[in-house]
Amino acid sequence: MAGSSTRPTSRDVAQAAGVSQAAVSLVLGDKWRGRVSAATAERVREAARDLGYRPNLAARNLRLGHTRTVLLVVPALTTEFFAGVYTGAARIAAQHGFGVVLYPSPEGIGPARDPFASAQAALDGIIASSMAADALTALRGDQLPLVMLDSDPDGSPGSATVNLDIADGVRQVAEHLLELGHRHFLHLAADVASWTFEIRGRELTTRVGAVPDTSIRTIRAPISIAGALAATEAALAGPGPHPTALVCDDDKLAAGAYKALRRLGLRVPDDISVTGLDDLALATAIDPELTTVRLDAEQFGERGMQALLAVLEGRAPEHGDIPVELVVRGSTAPPGAP
Repeated sequence: MAGSSTRPTSRDVAQAAGVSQAAVSLVLGDKWRGRVSAATAERVREAARDLGYRPNLAARNLRLGHTRTVLLVVPALTTEFFAGVYTGAARIAAQHGFGVVLYPSPEGIGPARDPFASAQAALDGIIASSMAADALTALRGDQLPLVMLDSDPDGSPGSATVNLDIADGVRQVAEHLLELGHRHFLHLAADVASWTFEIRGRELTTRVGAVPDTSIRTIRAPISIAGALAATEAALAGPGPHPTALVCDDDKLAAGAYKALRRLGLRVPDDISVTGLDDLALATAIDPELTTVRLDAEQFGERGMQALLAVLEGRAPEHGDIPVELVVRGSTAPPGAP
């Protein structure tokens, strides 16, 4: 058969594997668990590979009433983080015969037009970042399964939520700085109305406030180098005692803060320690390299897609936040002498 010009069929696969066509359909449709043995499933897959068999997905999807297409809605692609989320989601999707369409919400947040004539007809489900939640009103209607990323699990509009353990990441940052001896903090917060950034501010305030004789001041900036530069410069340019630690909501804000500190004649970390959050490539491109919290973007995307598959199949998604890790580099040190 391998040398024949005729396209192999599921019947050919069944004959080669010594099983029924129904078993072939179950295995290649990834619905074999609990119905056929793992050994049989592997025999079917091996036969399909040897024959070069490719199922007619278009006909199958039309018959089942599914498109096997998922929409991933994220803020504008201004960092590699959401590229990593897409990579992870697409990897899991491909293993199950799904495709992923990436759709960045205009300006990072806010309403977006439906990119399809009818999202409900074109999609099987949606995965969306909470920072792009407003884009969903034109996309989801009332019918499409939805998984939210970085979203309040108690108030999410989705069928499931998948979160990184951002709260623990901020706790790790605060404890690192407190152990170094810092007591006076400036928080450079992202000026974005989003649950994930609310968590960062709340956890930092709670952790620092639990230690006597500490202070914390919060300033806000758009997530941009220029915005962070202007906000940091304005906060530190005046007279009076300066904080010894600057905690930034993400690495891009930290990079803007670096520029402001240099303009003000302040050295990192001699005069002020700086931390970020994300561990983007940017974190090791600036000098000194940035102490930051590493977030596994690809695992985040994988878990989001796995959760959506579970929802589509009527299963309970995996519970538990994805762990994060503080990466200590040269931008933090004990506070210097006054």
